[in-house]
Amino acid sequence: MGLILTATVGLCIWIVVWSLNVSGLDALFFAIGMVLIAIGVRNLLPNLPGRRRD
Repeated sequence: MGLILTATVGLCIWIVVWSLNVSGLDALFFAIGMVLIAIGVRNLLPNLPGRRRD
């Protein structure tokens, strides 16, 4: 669910930044960066100490 919310917020920010006359590609890179960070956090959380299933 968090990944879907991150993608939605990223696309909303993409539209807002693009409407402020910033290059659409630059704004898209920002949204893609947010999604990649969310994917990384999602993959790392199960491996943190205290969250491992031994």
